[in-house]
Amino acid sequence: MNNKERELLRFTTAGSVDDGKSTLIGRLLYDSKSIFQDQLNAVEESSKKKGLEHVDFSLLTDGLKDERAQGITIDVAYRYFSTPKRKFIIADTPGHIQYTRNMVTGASTANLALILIDVRNGVVEQTKRHSFIASLLQIPHAIVCVNKMDLVDYSEEAFNKVVKEYEEFSAKMAIKDIRYVPISALHGSNVVDKSEKMPWYQGRTLLNTLETIHIASDHNFIDMRFPVQTVIRPHSDEHHDFRGYAGRLASGTVRVGDKVSVLPSGFESTVKSIHIHDGDLQEAFPPMSVTLTLEDNIDVSRGDMIVKINNKPQETQDVDVMLCWLNNKAPLPKAKYYLRHTSNEVKAMIKEIVYKVDVNTLHKNEEDKELKMNDIARVRLRTTKPIFTDEYRDNRITGSVILIDETTNETVAAGMIN
Repeated sequence: MNNKERELLRFTTAGSVDDGKSTLIGRLLYDSKSIFQDQLNAVEESSKKKGLEHVDFSLLTDGLKDERAQGITIDVAYRYFSTPKRKFIIADTPGHIQYTRNMVTGASTANLALILIDVRNGVVEQTKRHSFIASLLQIPHAIVCVNKMDLVDYSEEAFNKVVKEYEEFSAKMAIKDIRYVPISALHGSNVVDKSEKMPWYQGRTLLNTLETIHIASDHNFIDMRFPVQTVIRPHSDEHHDFRGYAGRLASGTVRVGDKVSVLPSGFESTVKSIHIHDGDLQEAFPPMSVTLTLEDNIDVSRGDMIVKINNKPQETQDVDVMLCWLNNKAPLPKAKYYLRHTSNEVKAMIKEIVYKVDVNTLHKNEEDKELKMNDIARVRLRTTKPIFTDEYRDNRITGSVILIDETTNETVAAGMIN
């Protein structure tokens, strides 16, 4: 299997400050042989200087030197590694409450959330917050890594206690598939190699779980949604009649001969051909980037959406979203923004803040409606033109929006339609 054909799994990591997240990621990179010898030499050297008997794998992931010196990890760092079975992108997001927005950003495209729990502390406030955000973002899979098993003598009882505690808490949330793995990131137990210290655990190691967890069916293959990114009209004699619509298939499948409708005009046609960079296809599925041509010469432009005739998204100007506020300035009453939805951009305003969510207790606060950075709230938006949406739980692409400040062009919020 060549590198191109290998499936890509994106996962986000979350845990409290000292749960060993950096050590775990370092261990994954090291044990999957995804780091260079000079990086390893530098880390071994630093570990010796610190007077440590073992290699401090957290140094591999703790980013910038000055940040390491202060002992803090900020923002979202993306790490890449691969094994013969899969390619991986890790969004390593910081755990502190003031970085909720970073976690929302890093986790929004993830297939899986890796939630780290210190076996001695069990489910703490940060565990709950991260799990809530993972559930809000409809991340379909979670692996709960119960770490530092070496500090409780690899006790099955201690592991089961944490599993029970997390199961009780997560019952309220929307994560469909949760696995539990007892590990020691420091010693590499059950991370890549099976640990002999925990014969009572019969499940897969962490890496093996990451390699084998089934993600192909996470895509929505039912509702065909094709947001048009650009219209291709070559100015050459050879192709002077060609008119193609390029974009990335957000969901569903499209075949040559399918009857489709173009929104917002409502014009109908039939798919004539499907092109990719190196040839033609009879059928395309998400997340492929393709160019479609239609049998009829109709007016289609960037921001339009091509859908099946009998399966259309909701057309609306009133959009209810769970919004994460990303900006350090609160929104002004009735302030206007650009709302970006797939390849479409319209003007919008915040009509109403229904309630804020306390991300630690999941309590809905209907009294305090002032949005500050990192706040998550249920908000009603009004757009100047209709947009074509699905609920976020059905389609993470057509179900998400971002708000952009008209004057500064900054992205101020990200929202999930529900």
